[in-house]
Amino acid sequence: MEIRLRADNCTICGVCEEACPYDAITMAAEGPEFNEECTVCGGCVEACPTEAIYITGRETSPQPQPKDTAGDVWVFAEQRDGELLDVVFELLGEGRRLASDLGMSLGCLLLGDDVDHLAQELIEFGADRVYVGNAPELKHYRDDLYAQVLEHAVRQHRPAILLIGGTSNGRSLAPRVAAGLETGLTADCTGFALDEDGNLLQTRPAFGGNLMATIRCPHHRPQMATVRPKVFPKPDRQAGRKGQVIALELPTFEPWQRILEVIEDADTGPNLAEADIVVAGGRGLGSPENFRLVEELASLLGAAVGASRSVVDAGWVSYAHQVGQTGRTVAPRIYIACGISGAIQHIVGMQSSDIIVAINSDPDAPIFSIATYGIVGKVEEVLPALIREIRGSSS
Repeated sequence: MEIRLRADNCTICGVCEEACPYDAITMAAEGPEFNEECTVCGGCVEACPTEAIYITGRETSPQPQPKDTAGDVWVFAEQRDGELLDVVFELLGEGRRLASDLGMSLGCLLLGDDVDHLAQELIEFGADRVYVGNAPELKHYRDDLYAQVLEHAVRQHRPAILLIGGTSNGRSLAPRVAAGLETGLTADCTGFALDEDGNLLQTRPAFGGNLMATIRCPHHRPQMATVRPKVFPKPDRQAGRKGQVIALELPTFEPWQRILEVIEDADTGPNLAEADIVVAGGRGLGSPENFRLVEELASLLGAAVGASRSVVDAGWVSYAHQVGQTGRTVAPRIYIACGISGAIQHIVGMQSSDIIVAINSDPDAPIFSIATYGIVGKVEEVLPALIREIRGSSS
C-alpha cells in the first residue's frame, strides 16, 4: 500500500499535517510531502476535507452492507477435548444481542475432530447456524491449520462481525486471521455498541488501563474482536431450540507445525478463571514467605490463588496466577484482595466479582473504593488471624 495525492483536489490547507501522528507529513508549495516515518495508517486520508489523499491497494470509503447481504455475527466456538469453553457461551449471549439489533443471524464456527455433538449445545445457547469443520488434523488446536480454516470460512460466508474468546489460543488465532483478511482487530474488549451506520463500537482499556478507548473499523469486514472470559454473563440455555448445522468446506491443509505431545498442566488447584472464591496477594504482603499465607487461606477455603502483576514480576508466583489487564479476568462470588493497592490494571481483571474483600494497611488504597468489605491492617497480621478463625470453626 502507498500514499498518493490527487493534486487537483489539494487546497494545501494543512489539515493532513496536523492529523498525522507520526510527523510524516510536511507541507510544500505543491501540497503534502510524505517522509520515511509514514506507516500508511490512513489518518491523513480520513482527515482530508477534499479527498485529495488516498491509499493505493485498499478501499478508501466504507462499503455499505445491506442486511440481506452483509452476513452474520459470528462467534468462534473454541473447544478443548470435546468440551466448549465458558467464554464461548458468554460471547453467544453478547453476539445474540448484537445480531438482534442488526437484524442479522448469529453464527458459530466449530472446529475439531468428531465435534458434531456440540452443535446442538451452541444452538440452545443462541446460535442460529453452526458451521462445523471436522478433520483429524483439527483435533488439537494448531495456529497454522485453524487460521487457514477460519480465514477460508470467512471468505466463503462473509460475516459482518467475528468474536473470538481471549484465551491463549484465541489471542494467537485472532491476529493471524485478521492479518490474512486484511481487516481490523480489537483485543480484550470489555463492551460493544453499534453506531448509527451499524458499525461495531469496540471498547477496551488503553494507555496501561488508565482510560477506556472506543474503536471502530468502518472500512473492512469482518469487524473482529477478542473478549476475555468472565467479561460478559453466560446466557440461559433454551432446551430444544432449533437451528441449522452446516458442514464446512475445508481447504487443503498446508501444515507447518506438528504436535509431538500434549502434556496436562500439573497444577491441580481450582481453575482461576472459573473459581467461586479467589484469594489474591500483592506486594503489600512484603515478602514471598508471606505470600504463603495467601496460599494457605486459599487452601482452607477451597479457593484459587490469584496475584497482582508486581508479585508475578517479582517471581513470587507464576504468571498463571496473574489477575488484571495483562493476566486473567475473573468474576468469582468472593474475591479476597490481600495487600493489593488497587491499580486500574488489576481492577479491570476482577471488578465483576460479586463480593470483594480488601485487606490493606493503607486506608486510602484505591481497592477500598470498590470493596464490599474492607479491613485496614497489616496483611501479615490479619491473614494469620483469619486462618486461625477458619481452622477453629472447622474443628
